[in-house]
Amino acid sequence: MTQDYIVKALAYGGEVRAYSAKTTDAIQEAQTHHYTWPTASAALGRTMTATVMMGAMLKGEQKLTVTVNGDGPIGKIVADANAQGKVRGYVTNPQTHFALNDQGKLDVRRAVGTEGYINVVKDVGLRDYYTGNSPIISGELGEDFTYYFANSEQVPSSVGVGVLVNPDNTIKAAGGFIIQVMPGAKEETIAKLEEAINNMTPVSKLIDQGHTPESMLQEILGADHVEFLETLPVDFECNCGHDKFLTAIKGLGEAEIESMIREDHGAEAECHFCRTKYHYSEADLEELLVSMK
Repeated sequence: MTQDYIVKALAYGGEVRAYSAKTTDAIQEAQTHHYTWPTASAALGRTMTATVMMGAMLKGEQKLTVTVNGDGPIGKIVADANAQGKVRGYVTNPQTHFALNDQGKLDVRRAVGTEGYINVVKDVGLRDYYTGNSPIISGELGEDFTYYFANSEQVPSSVGVGVLVNPDNTIKAAGGFIIQVMPGAKEETIAKLEEAINNMTPVSKLIDQGHTPESMLQEILGADHVEFLETLPVDFECNCGHDKFLTAIKGLGEAEIESMIREDHGAEAECHFCRTKYHYSEADLEELLVSMK
């Protein structure tokens, strides 16, 4: 099994920018941490796949957080990624699952809901943040991210994301693509692109057929039109830690910490993203209080 990775490409002589990813292992890792049921796995996996490709558009130490906040029973979906292909994510209600929809697919729309928004916060360094919002238009997520790019970033794009789940809840395959039209692209290029996307095999089928990120883009754009630039490994990685949560506890203020010592004789914190638990003894908290004085 090949390691997860993203490929960056140009097509039609630079008129089109494209990204494609295999994310099976990263989504499996998320499924293991959160014990997501199939519909929740598909929703989380689609969001994380789109997020890690959006991360690949960033540079250096930049990173971004994507929140999908729909009115469906799954609750919020949160994913973040950096420019190095590291991604993590969680859902509010991981044990969400429904019967297959009319197309025989996992009913992501029902889980996510059709009202709400996608929020994207990019940390571009020097305490500078870019925030973009767009409404959820379908709940299937690929279409919602497509609309986000057109609406919030003014970049005509097509986003395809897919996750296949095995009968035992493990992830069979996950991946996707983002194809973007650059300023100044010719009308005929845009027409060719629209036709190719309208006639393409659904992304989850391509993944199931064993397509690589490269062959997925060749299938959509035509092998003779694509120029591959670089690849980037993808990993589920959480950067939480004992000290980070201690800093968060410090932010609660002295009175709150004193009440933790008096009433709870310590504190426990759990990371949303990887479910790691951190324990802080009375001594740890007393030491923290001293450092705050």
